[in-house]
Amino acid sequence: MRLDRPLLPQTAARRFLGSLIKPSRILVAISGGSDSTGLLLALAEALKATPNLKISLCAATIDHALRTESAEEAQQVAAFCRSLDIAHLIKTWRGEKPKTGIVAAARDARYALLADAAESLNADIVVTAHTADDQRETLAMRSERSEQPSTGIADLVLFDRCLWVARPLLGCRREAIRDYLRARQVAWIDDPSNDDPKYERVRTRWRLAEAADVVPAPHGAADLRLSVATLASKWLDQYFIVHSALIGQVTPAGLAADREILGYAFARLAAVFGGQVFALGRKQTDDVLALIAKGELGRMTAGRVVFDLRRDGLFLVRENRGILPLTLAPAARAVWDGRFLVENAAPTEIGIVAGATVAQSGQLPRGVIRRALAAAPRIVDVAGHEAPGNVAEKVRVKPYFSPFDRFLTRFDFIFADSLAAAFGTRPYPKPPLGLIDGKSI
Repeated sequence: MRLDRPLLPQTAARRFLGSLIKPSRILVAISGGSDSTGLLLALAEALKATPNLKISLCAATIDHALRTESAEEAQQVAAFCRSLDIAHLIKTWRGEKPKTGIVAAARDARYALLADAAESLNADIVVTAHTADDQRETLAMRSERSEQPSTGIADLVLFDRCLWVARPLLGCRREAIRDYLRARQVAWIDDPSNDDPKYERVRTRWRLAEAADVVPAPHGAADLRLSVATLASKWLDQYFIVHSALIGQVTPAGLAADREILGYAFARLAAVFGGQVFALGRKQTDDVLALIAKGELGRMTAGRVVFDLRRDGLFLVRENRGILPLTLAPAARAVWDGRFLVENAAPTEIGIVAGATVAQSGQLPRGVIRRALAAAPRIVDVAGHEAPGNVAEKVRVKPYFSPFDRFLTRFDFIFADSLAAAFGTRPYPKPPLGLIDGKSI
């Protein structure tokens, strides 16, 4: 599918503002590049043309401190925001930078700093300036790794279970945004890293520049994923049971569901119980579905999860290998094994290790219980001994869903929300948009 009629940035801005649930305060992530400068200006002009929308703007620049020029560029952006009478903050990524995986680390730091800025400026939604060109590059890169249809860059993502991030310019071409800025005699900053071939995206951009000038639109894949997620959410409500946040059970009737629903659900349940960021891959998911289809009692391991098929259903439990200990200082919080968020309100340092000894309630198979306990969190002191009661009671341990709790796309929102209900945790906040492309969320 191709995006034959790209949007002008002015049109995209008006559509986005019209879709917002009001009142609203928007934080624009602006680097000073053409895309983000165009986004801020288009939103500001649209609000000026319709001043009674009960919507306000603020902005933030994230200085990754990876180039010597970045601090000065952030000040240039601050001056531009002042000229528009828009409140602006600069947030700097401090500390030592990783030697490898810098792109992913910078992305994670960027969104965390944007969340801090949103809190400081009382914003309830963040917007970033991803474009149709970014979408095209993303789809091309993902097609190199997998034959599965990709939804590409999501137009709406929930960060850290608290802040929605929207991408209003996904239907706009970069050159159209630059034409818009040129017409208003507004300059932008060119980041030299956008031309550095050490980055995969840059190499992909150069390769695509030689191809036909069309932008594939992933709406078909996105609509399909949203449809399957909706069906899988209903399946979860009917057939899935959670025992003490350690054991997942699918009742026998649930195993007879449509293969596509089971594939979607098990790929993500495996990531949750295995503490993995990404859903289980196609081959491993197919292996799990083959175990179910065979109909014979048995076990297999995939994605750090033991799938145990018994007469009373399929049980999912974290395998008890590769579970690393965690040390937490007083007042610190961290994710243990990708499965539990631990907050230490005790006055002393504590550790979290695998191997609980508490009994599980209910009539569950002994083998399932044994594996669950071997992979369960246990609170210890600095010497590795069982933490005393007055310390342990001040340590909060709650389920953490690795594929959803840091970055949750709107395509998976309904499934993740049903999962939260199954675990008895708080629901995810609903998106602050009523419509996207004329469709309700």
